[in-house]
Amino acid sequence: MKFTIDHFNINVLNLEKSLAFYDKALGLKEGNRKTAKDGSYIIVYLGDGVTPTKLELTWLKAQEQPYNLGDEEFHIAFKTPDFDAAYALHKEMDCICHENKEMGIYFINDPDGYWLEVVPAR
Repeated sequence: MKFTIDHFNINVLNLEKSLAFYDKALGLKEGNRKTAKDGSYIIVYLGDGVTPTKLELTWLKAQEQPYNLGDEEFHIAFKTPDFDAAYALHKEMDCICHENKEMGIYFINDPDGYWLEVVPAR
């Protein structure tokens, strides 16, 4: 039996703000969306246009407070062939939250506080 990763879900408080962030910071584009008939949720799948793996953003109408991300150190990693340009963009966006220069990586925060690792393509 073989499995492949299809998507990873995160819940977001402000869908439009998150869509704008993921587009500008990581170049992820909306592939498709699903809206509940009663308007209680919207699910948007983002992709990089290269790999089949998607990032699923879920907006819930009833959620009014920021999500509690807990104490776990989970994150999603993105690699880029132009690490220096990515770093400059994220520095300009003021979204870098942690750097590990020894490892040659850094992390950015999305609007909901999720950590996203940026690594150079090696």
